[in-house]
Amino acid sequence: MKKFALISVSNKHKIVDFAKALIKFNYEIIATGNTAKTLSSAGLTVKEISSITNFPEIFDGRVKTLHPKIFGGILQRRDNEKDKKEAAQNSIDPIDVVCVNLYPFIKVAENPLSSFDEVIENIDIGGPSLVRAAAKNFEHVCIITNPNQYDTIIEELESGGIKSETRKKLAVEAFAHTSLYDTHIANFLEKKLEVSTDFFRINLPLRKKLRYGENPHQNGFVYGNFDDYFEVFHGKEISYNNILDLIAAVELVEDLGQNACSIIKHMNPAGASALNTPLESYVSALKCDPVSAFGGIVAINGRIEVDLAEKLNELFLEIVCATDFSPESLNILFKKKDRRLVKLRKSILNESVTFRNIPGGVLVQDSDRLDYDLERLKYVTESKPNIEQLKDLLFAWKVAKHTKSNAIVFAKQMSTLGVGAGQMSRLDSAKIAAQKAKEHGLDLTDSVAASDAFFPFADGLLEIIKYGATAVIQPGGSVRDDEVIQAANQNNISMVFTGIRHFKH
Repeated sequence: MKKFALISVSNKHKIVDFAKALIKFNYEIIATGNTAKTLSSAGLTVKEISSITNFPEIFDGRVKTLHPKIFGGILQRRDNEKDKKEAAQNSIDPIDVVCVNLYPFIKVAENPLSSFDEVIENIDIGGPSLVRAAAKNFEHVCIITNPNQYDTIIEELESGGIKSETRKKLAVEAFAHTSLYDTHIANFLEKKLEVSTDFFRINLPLRKKLRYGENPHQNGFVYGNFDDYFEVFHGKEISYNNILDLIAAVELVEDLGQNACSIIKHMNPAGASALNTPLESYVSALKCDPVSAFGGIVAINGRIEVDLAEKLNELFLEIVCATDFSPESLNILFKKKDRRLVKLRKSILNESVTFRNIPGGVLVQDSDRLDYDLERLKYVTESKPNIEQLKDLLFAWKVAKHTKSNAIVFAKQMSTLGVGAGQMSRLDSAKIAAQKAKEHGLDLTDSVAASDAFFPFADGLLEIIKYGATAVIQPGGSVRDDEVIQAANQNNISMVFTGIRHFKH
């Protein structure tokens, strides 16, 4: 009995060698247009699909495989007498191997130079149909969707035949493949055609299994395209917690601007600064809390040179991340064998939504990218901040945005002096921030302070004033705003309302 293999691939990598192997094991090759040309040019005997269907490819190849003789050959059940009889009556030969990979929709859609029509033409129709048909009939048909599967199939053919377990595994991979493909199409069209949806789709490929998750008894995995954003090029394997802290560090420095530095521990700033050079920013950020910085993560929104590399080597750090590294700085940084070095490949502030899993589903929200508007700031006190104070207020406001709530941040000269993070009471956050500054010999006199949310009572503000702050920035919006403003006026400090809350849970 004849054995047929159908091949229709956009990715021609290794396809000639794979087809040769199939022919060696007595398969006759059926192929679509360009695939048939590739195989024929290599000297292989191939049946054009149109010779099976007796119907030409039409509409520039939009229709070529959608035919009963093809899908009947794939979907017929070999152990079903009725199927076999109908196949014989309709001259349908069984197709036992289907090798298909799809039009490169994802690659074309992500290319900013692609026109809308080009993207649409790369929505594969026949390909996913072939894949799904073959995967459905995995008891009798082997579906191959990726060149990296070829070697396994060849090895099994050489050992006597394709195993049932392999067909099952490849069928599951095939359905996952078409599901991912359809997710990208739906997401693209919703955005491009501005169509709202009642569905939130998460479909990402496994990229890496981590050593463990948040704790050693938890499994951890990375899905998606993390490597598109970060290049980990030195040191130990990056961990689950490393990744969370790395993202927190980079989000903060990207918000603070060029040459900024953040030092992150457990997703909170141990220090941050935005001065004229990366070296100045790091030295100043480290002063905020050098104890907590030990074992932390440093992110630099700029290039690391030799002088900064030498400073970084003075402290144990889990990760150093920057947008660039000079060759000379790497010679120094490489001396720390285990510390991870990471290059930021592109901005991470472009994601439009964030989500978290909850029982039965996910919570989804817009990403917190809203920034202050200088023209909409409200100067609500009799005393107004001077230019330098306003710069420091806006700096502290951004740091507070990236600090777990409740958050209070003291700052001066574009550098943090004390950070109070993650407390149930805003009053306690103020106390902790001041305590940290005192521990490390930092003077809060004439500093500024930022609060991620409004003061529900005047006591939080008075606590900040007590430690030396002379200007405060906060969202406003409390029913007791008047009381808080009065307390500020009585203490002759300036206060600015942003009208924007930045809770971070």
